[in-house]
Amino acid sequence: MQPKARALLGRLGDIDLRLLRVFKAVADCGGMAAAELELNIAMSTISRHIKDLEERLGLVLCRRGRGGFALSAEGERVYAAAEQLLSATEAFRGSLHEIHRGLGGELHVAIFDKTATNHQAHIAEAVSAFHAMAPEVSLHLHVGTIAMIERGVMDGQFQLGILPEHRRSESLIYAPLFGEVMRLYAGRTHPWFAAAPAAADWKDLRTQPLAGLGYHSPNMRLAHEHRLDRAATASDQEGIATLVLSGAFVGFLPEHYAQTFVDAGRMRAIAPDVLKYDCRFSSVHRRAPTLSRAAQSFLTALVQAHGDA
Repeated sequence: MQPKARALLGRLGDIDLRLLRVFKAVADCGGMAAAELELNIAMSTISRHIKDLEERLGLVLCRRGRGGFALSAEGERVYAAAEQLLSATEAFRGSLHEIHRGLGGELHVAIFDKTATNHQAHIAEAVSAFHAMAPEVSLHLHVGTIAMIERGVMDGQFQLGILPEHRRSESLIYAPLFGEVMRLYAGRTHPWFAAAPAAADWKDLRTQPLAGLGYHSPNMRLAHEHRLDRAATASDQEGIATLVLSGAFVGFLPEHYAQTFVDAGRMRAIAPDVLKYDCRFSSVHRRAPTLSRAAQSFLTALVQAHGDA
């Protein structure tokens, strides 16, 4: 028999928010033991907080024991709702801080994989300018896939996202920032490393096992346009690089990121003037509600850093 649900609507208090924050941290860390350091409280206390939350909600949120930690189906839904609630709460706190003291609170920005080595990207310069302007804002940078960034921005988890454009969403506003060149690479033990066709083209590429990103992206769109069969997929550029270095696959990588492997003689670009494509990166944010002053200031710093470049 399932426990009777005890609705929280209409009487959320500080204790409920505290318990939800503990629950979210445990889920993010993958278990109570891993969350000890993050929360700086004992595991026994964490366990008691989770039990208290389950009793207040009338739901079993997670399974823990010898089989490891896992959210229940109800726990997954509560986690998603808690993310939205805590994000909205933090946005409210940030707004109050702005009213009383100017720029403050927290700012969460999500960035696509492997941008730090891109010489066209001036995100670090924007961070420096923003910190000088708003030193009291606690800035949190997150790295993720295009889908994760878009979903996080739409849900309010991130105030801003920086990602390669592949298809625009009507609910997001885009601000162009910088670009990057993607070239095809082969690892040292791949046949094309030593003996690629003299004038390799897209037709030749169809004969090779290709590694590609396993989600909607410019990389996936390119594969469809040129009728390329992807023999392996990865969730990020690090995964593509590993597949290329194996010698079993060829794959497209950002030129700036692959350069370290090229310099070490571990991979080389194949037909670099032909087998390539360009990506354009933009900042994205929701159309509504209006950006907080902190988020707007960071966006302005981003645009100025790349406009000056």
